Parts: sequence; structure tokens; C-alpha cells
Amino acid sequence: MEATEEPGDAMPSYVRKPRPALLARLIHAVLIYAGALACGFVAHWVRFPLPWMFGAMVFAAAVRLFDRPVNIPVQSRQLGQMLVASSVGLSFTPEAVRTMGSLLAPMVGAAMVTIGLGFVVAASLMRMARVDVVTAALSAIPMGPVESANLAVRHGVSPGPVIFAQTLRIMLIVTVIPPVIVALDGSIGDPVAVLSAVPWTPGGALLLAAAGFAGALVARAVRMANPYFVGSLGGAALAAALSLPITAHPYPVLVLAQVFLGVWLGAVFDRELLLRARGFIPGAIVASALMIALCILMGLGLAWWTRQPWQVMVLATAPGSVTEMALTAKILQEGLAVVTAFHLVRIFIILPFAGTIIGLTDRLARHWGVGSGRA
Repeated sequence: MEATEEPGDAMPSYVRKPRPALLARLIHAVLIYAGALACGFVAHWVRFPLPWMFGAMVFAAAVRLFDRPVNIPVQSRQLGQMLVASSVGLSFTPEAVRTMGSLLAPMVGAAMVTIGLGFVVAASLMRMARVDVVTAALSAIPMGPVESANLAVRHGVSPGPVIFAQTLRIMLIVTVIPPVIVALDGSIGDPVAVLSAVPWTPGGALLLAAAGFAGALVARAVRMANPYFVGSLGGAALAAALSLPITAHPYPVLVLAQVFLGVWLGAVFDRELLLRARGFIPGAIVASALMIALCILMGLGLAWWTRQPWQVMVLATAPGSVTEMALTAKILQEGLAVVTAFHLVRIFIILPFAGTIIGLTDRLARHWGVGSGRA
């Protein structure tokens, strides 16, 4: 078949040069990811846990704070979530599932206590930052930046401070908890070596990716919260439970996933957001640190109750960052399925009922005249 040409075409359509805008976006994305990889390499060189995610996060945040754009395809975050989630799903062997069954009560209890702690932190944030109860609750209860921002708009409050607080807490969790736990554990000489030494085969890795992708499609079709992580994890976990011949992804794939997620997380911190929320920032920092500290205490208490290792329970009860906590558990080579299950139970309890929780909070605040003003 001959190529057809339109009047004014300098060459056949199938060899036409890409549009300048598309080429510019491609070059921009390549430069962003190159910078993220360079920072990740520095973090890897100093043996920082989750170095590629941390380095990418710091680089993207620095670019945005200098008021430069970080325009990356949203599909990169989704791909990163699917790759990490499917890798985590490998741990859901029949034996691990039986172990988790005995921890169902602590899982549900931890999720409910986390909501209560969120309201305690919200009350302190209201006093420190002089914000209304809806803004404070959306900022303190772990439900993710996107979900909390949508609820903020629905209830007529500014989403900027809410996004800042949710993202700040996640960044603090990622920056503080993995390196501290790995250092206190004392048994991991090289965190990167633990992740990179996992055996894999091309066929097994492709089958794992296919299982994760299929799970994500199903979760998205039924409108499940966080479908690309939860669905991919479910698909991979099902494949593991059925003893299908799946294997881990090669380490470079996991590096790519960490970079994708780190860039997305760091890009949220732009200068405009900080300017809009500058009066809110000190209170948000204190509130985030308080929420993390309270959840650590809860994790230590659960470790005593369940006889699980304290490292596992601290990771399991962290107020957010399921991806990063699961990877840290993988570095420790202990409790990966338990950590993931605790986070998933919390997600499935909080996210589907987040609208109801915030709506009831708003109505009660208006009825009692407590913190009902709008920021």
C-alpha cells in the first residue's frame, strides 16, 4: 500500500516528524527522570533505604520549589504503583494468609484507633493553625492527598492546605521511618543489596506483571479505592496463593518504579502551594510529627499484644505510605504480608467511609458551633 500525502506535506505521514509540543514534553520528562536518577544514585551511594524513591522525591521537590515545572505523565505513577504492588503481592503465600487471619482483630482495631488519633491531631491543628474542623480533619486523618482534596472542595474549604498536610506527612514518613528502622534493626548491612538480590526469571516476571495489570483493571472497573496499587496487589497475591510460576521483577524495574513514585510525590510541593499555605505550615509540621509519633506508640503496643516484631508493627501502623512501608519490610525480610495487610485494612475502612466521616464531622461541628468557620 502506498503512503498518501496531503497537500503541503513535505513527507509521507508515516515518517512525519513528531509535533514540537510532543517532542518538548518528551525531552522535559527525560530530563526530569535523569535528574531524579542522579539524585537516587547519590542516595544509593550513601546506602539510604529506598534510595531511588527518596532521591527522586528530593529532586522533584527542589525543582518545584525553584518554580520550575515537573510535567510527567500520570501513567508513570500508576505504572510505579502496579510494579511495586505486584512485587509486594508475592509475599501472600498460603502460609502468610493464615498468619494474617489470626491478626484480623488487631488490623481492624488499628484502623479504628488511627481514625481516632486523626481527630486528636485535628483538634491540636485547629488550635495551632486556626483552621476549621473540616480542614483540620482532612489534614490529619490518613486518606491520601487526592481523596482529601476532593472532599475539601465538596465541603467548601480550600484544598491547598489539605494537600500540603497530607503530602507532608507522607514525605516525613518516607524520610524518617525506613532509615530509622533499618538503623535500629542493625541486621541489614546494605538495604539496596537485599532488594536487588531477589531471584527472578523473565517468564516469571512477565507473569507477575500480567497478574498485577489484570488486577488493576478489575479494581478500576469496580471503582475500588487506589485501584492501581490495591488491584495489582490483589492480582499478584492471587497468583501467589495459586502457586503460579511467578517471580520477582528484576531490580532495575523496581528502581524505575521507585523513581516514578518519588518524582510524583516530590512534584506536589510547589512554591505556589507553600505560599498559599504559609500560615498553615508550622501547625501542619507539628501535627504530622504528632500523628506519626502516636502511630508509632500504637505499633509498639500492638507488638507487645500480638508478639510480632516491633519493626513489623511500626511499619504496619504508619499513618500512610503503604508502598514505602511494604518495601521497607521487604528490606528487613520480615513481615511483608502483615505490614501490607494492616495498611490495606485501614485503606478499606477509611477511604470508602471518608465522605461519611467528614460529612458527619461537619454537621456536628455546625450543630455545636465548634470550629465551623471556613479558612
